[in-house]
Amino acid sequence: MNSESDFILRLKDSKSKEAAFRELLQLYKERLYWHIRKIVLNHDDADDVLQNTFIKIYRSIDKFKGESKLFSWMYRIATNESITLLNKNAKRLQITNEEYQDKAINNLTADVYFEGDAIQLKLQKAIATLPEKQQLVFNMRYFDDLKYKDIAAILDTSEGALKASYHIAAKKIEAFLTSD
Repeated sequence: MNSESDFILRLKDSKSKEAAFRELLQLYKERLYWHIRKIVLNHDDADDVLQNTFIKIYRSIDKFKGESKLFSWMYRIATNESITLLNKNAKRLQITNEEYQDKAINNLTADVYFEGDAIQLKLQKAIATLPEKQQLVFNMRYFDDLKYKDIAAILDTSEGALKASYHIAAKKIEAFLTSD
């Protein structure tokens, strides 16, 4: 793969779209899966959201203007798809998003794909207590090790606001983890 712009051209060209898209899947499916999984927490939901994300990417690649990095654009789609699923599930169960998040955390230990220990479970519970934006910022910065510039492109906000959100989130998580 040459430069990103060449790759995007291959994704938009009907002759090379299929092969380029398979390449895109290989490059990003695992990374996007774990990004989604940290938001929705459940393996089956993460698989569904990942599939929806790639369908949306495939159908929308012609609309990608290149104003951000390709991966930032894909992360934004994955984030939005994840939030949509959480909202839909909470609405279906007629509970708030916070209640749904609590329910998802409590189900995490029963998830055969969750390999964490008690400390990781407590960290997930701490993250679940954060407002949605702080959760997203914390996950992208702490787990995905994304730069603030990239997170700003994904969430369409300023780097300064993100740094403040991350700092507040980290303090809340620290307080949660040290309380008992």
